[in-house]
Amino acid sequence: MRRGWIGRRPGTLLATSLLAACHDGASSVTAPTPPAITGTSVTPNPTNALSAVVTVRARDADSVAVRFSLAGNASPTDSLTPSVRLTGDSAVVPVLGLLPARAYTLSAVAYGAGGETIGASLDFTTDTLPSDLPRYTATGTDPSPGYVAFAAGVFGLVIDNTGRVVWYHRFPNGTRLNFIAQPNGRFAASPSNSPTDLGHWVEVDPLGSVTREPGCGRGLRPRLHDFIGEPDGSYWLLCDETRTMDLTGVGGVANASVTGTVVQHLSAGGAVLFDWSPFDHFAIADGDPADRRGVSVNWTHGNAIDFDSDGNLIVSFRNLSEVTKIDVRTGDVLWRLGGRRNDFTFVDAPTPSFAGQHSPRAYAPGALMLLDNVGDPTESRAEWYAVDERTRTARLVHSYGTPGVITLIGGSMQSLPGSRTLVSFGTAGRVEEYDAAGRVVWRIEGNPGYVFRAQRIHSLYSPGVGLTR
Repeated sequence: MRRGWIGRRPGTLLATSLLAACHDGASSVTAPTPPAITGTSVTPNPTNALSAVVTVRARDADSVAVRFSLAGNASPTDSLTPSVRLTGDSAVVPVLGLLPARAYTLSAVAYGAGGETIGASLDFTTDTLPSDLPRYTATGTDPSPGYVAFAAGVFGLVIDNTGRVVWYHRFPNGTRLNFIAQPNGRFAASPSNSPTDLGHWVEVDPLGSVTREPGCGRGLRPRLHDFIGEPDGSYWLLCDETRTMDLTGVGGVANASVTGTVVQHLSAGGAVLFDWSPFDHFAIADGDPADRRGVSVNWTHGNAIDFDSDGNLIVSFRNLSEVTKIDVRTGDVLWRLGGRRNDFTFVDAPTPSFAGQHSPRAYAPGALMLLDNVGDPTESRAEWYAVDERTRTARLVHSYGTPGVITLIGGSMQSLPGSRTLVSFGTAGRVEEYDAAGRVVWRIEGNPGYVFRAQRIHSLYSPGVGLTR
């Protein structure tokens, strides 16, 4: 027997040597440096007393967040903002949803390959709320999580499930009733405009800073009714186009000013990517004869846009009592649901099926919901339809309403997870959430005023991202 192998399996010496070599190599690897916070400061947000702005400087970090709690209540369960990536060695972190006139303790948290580091404490006291900011109370046995956004006079605001205002922004020229959380993580409102002003939309970020003022192409005037800000910076909106027409042949006057609703898609730089006009696809006689007798004719009154599951447009024309599907590539009208030019047979639905509708939403393939304002003149109703494009049938699946509650104008519907629905009954002053069985599980108490559109959001920091409209 060869010396040196007594009591040792062949290969053990080699394995031991390799292990030692690997250990020696590992010891030479430098561990990542923990991030260091080199400076922090906190300032009030001048547009929203319920928020703070924390500036953080750090090294060896890729992102930072802020931990915060009411002064004297610090605990491992403190609230934490979403993280913000650094630009160079600094970042600005919004802290949102605070209580008014309260003292807080805040600490920056830096994240990097070497772990996380918590900075020194900062003291901050919020201001009082504006005296003209509306107050609300809400109740519910089982509301969906998150918040509800809507317009109230000059304010765009967000309330929690108790009705407490947790975010607001004052628009000096008002909101013209509409305030919408956008897919790009911002809010948009359509301020009031004078006859000489095109009245562009105003988009603000979660801190209330104005990011842009998008408008229509071709010099058209934007409508207040709907706006979609896409993540790539492009946007969809409704615009007014007015033409002088001789309507004597259809019961009108010789020089009528006829306004129709144009749908446009514009790039982030303002280039018109899609431009659809009802003057090219509809007939003036498609509307109610009573609406075209005057000098000024509000012909189509478009009030909502959405996208079907195939990516094509769903557009609501209130004055035609019609929901229209439009090909986004060609501009062709694919079908017309409701009104005088209806392409469908309605099943299990009254006659008329709906009228003066608002907020049609394609909430699933072959499924459409809308607020039927005056199909029944005694009761506005939230309605759901199964739409079969092949057979051209539209079956009323179910509807919710309250006897005597009617809104001639305005109102909205939003599909929520778990087959729930948020409904605003416009001028009737009712905002309610229904469960799948049609039971009211949350509502704003009293009369919140005219809520043209109400919308549930999950986060104040990224409103509208990943949500149904």
